[in-house]
Amino acid sequence: MALIAIIDDDPDILDASSLVLKSKGYDVMTANNPNDGYKIVKEKKPDLIILDVMMDEPDDGFYLAQKFRKEGIKIPILMYTSVSKAIGLDFGKSEMVPVDDFVEKPISPEELIQKVEKLMNIKEAK
Repeated sequence: MALIAIIDDDPDILDASSLVLKSKGYDVMTANNPNDGYKIVKEKKPDLIILDVMMDEPDDGFYLAQKFRKEGIKIPILMYTSVSKAIGLDFGKSEMVPVDDFVEKPISPEELIQKVEKLMNIKEAK
């Protein structure tokens, strides 16, 4: 089954997301900071990356997504965010935010699976 890397500093999000994805047969690796997340992506080459916007710094997720893309890593990225609810900012995919989809926290298990399956199907079609 596909390997998914979840990079988020919230242990509850890591646990809940992992549980949901594993229940659907996905293999999951987690990291609770950008440095460890970068390492697992480089070493394990997951099929999908789930990345939080805000970790140690408010823009860690954006920075890491940009770093992956600059290095030619084309793995689909689903970005977890609570930024738009917190500050009313709505952003979409762009060079500044080079991710494939966004999801607002908290996310329902159904929505998480739907987003993951959509991105996995897109990857398989390439």
